[in-house]
Amino acid sequence: MTTEPEDDLMEMVPHKRLHLLAGRSTAALAAEIADELDTPLGGSGIAEFANGEIHCKFTESLRGTDVFIIQTHVDTPDISVNDAILEQLIMIDAARRASAKRITAVVPFYGYARQDRKSEGREPITAKLVANLFTSAGASRLVSVDLHSGQIQGFFDSPVDHLTAMPVLIDYLADYQAANGDLVIVSPDAGRVKVAERYSLQLGADLAFVHKSRVKGAKNQVEAKEVIGSVEGRACVLIDDMIDTAGTIVAAADVLMSRGATSVFAAATHGVLSGPAVARLQDSVLDRVVITNTLPVPDDHHFDKLEILSVAKIIADAIRAVFSDTSVSEIFDGQNQT
Repeated sequence: MTTEPEDDLMEMVPHKRLHLLAGRSTAALAAEIADELDTPLGGSGIAEFANGEIHCKFTESLRGTDVFIIQTHVDTPDISVNDAILEQLIMIDAARRASAKRITAVVPFYGYARQDRKSEGREPITAKLVANLFTSAGASRLVSVDLHSGQIQGFFDSPVDHLTAMPVLIDYLADYQAANGDLVIVSPDAGRVKVAERYSLQLGADLAFVHKSRVKGAKNQVEAKEVIGSVEGRACVLIDDMIDTAGTIVAAADVLMSRGATSVFAAATHGVLSGPAVARLQDSVLDRVVITNTLPVPDDHHFDKLEILSVAKIIADAIRAVFSDTSVSEIFDGQNQT
């Protein structure tokens, strides 16, 4: 019987394998990402016990694989946002116990991100809590799109790849600008001015912002007060990271029109569209509402003004870079870091 020399064994390099998995809240987007990567989605084996507890049993071996688990944190008729988060955590734990070599949590929309600091006494910092849960479950790194605040990256001790939907939205806005001429990029509040400024620089467009104030002690209630910048006689685009109940966007659009804007439409990465959002947007002065598919939009939430763009290629490119240990920032020319 012959054996391989010890030196040959030491020089053997294992073949890397990418394994793509998805939770129940992200089926459509995950399928698009898999197509972009030309990689099949693995079987997640998600089921529920009679009492609602989530069970996971993967249908293939994950030993030694580079696993990417895709799940967006959203509330749908089939799954709550809390269950979506827990389901992804359970999948990560199962992959760790199945001896996956590296586990990347791909989170197109990161839940609880808005509570990233204490704005009043006796409040939690849920964005950090969620980060702790992913670390404890066994995630090696996180990939997410347009976090509500960049500081969330610092809540993880492991690497975070912060993607942006900006290239997709810029392409759309550039086509609109070419067809319609002069355009003003508008931040719906002072906190988003830096983001809006990046768009204005990319498009060579002017910048404005709406000064607003929130009603103290009341959630999702805002008062838009004044416009800083020249919008009279011009088409305006409101840029934000998300549209939740649409109160901020609709109030800002009303102020812009009252200051002489010829038209206003909104562009945002995440279409949360909670509660009264659809009715507000449909009945508003907005010409159109452009979002991406980081969150699934139920059929009953579609309306005439809504347009949905895909971020599947951006996420697929990031997964490919992580898997091959190349730079994610180069995909965005460093724009995802600002």
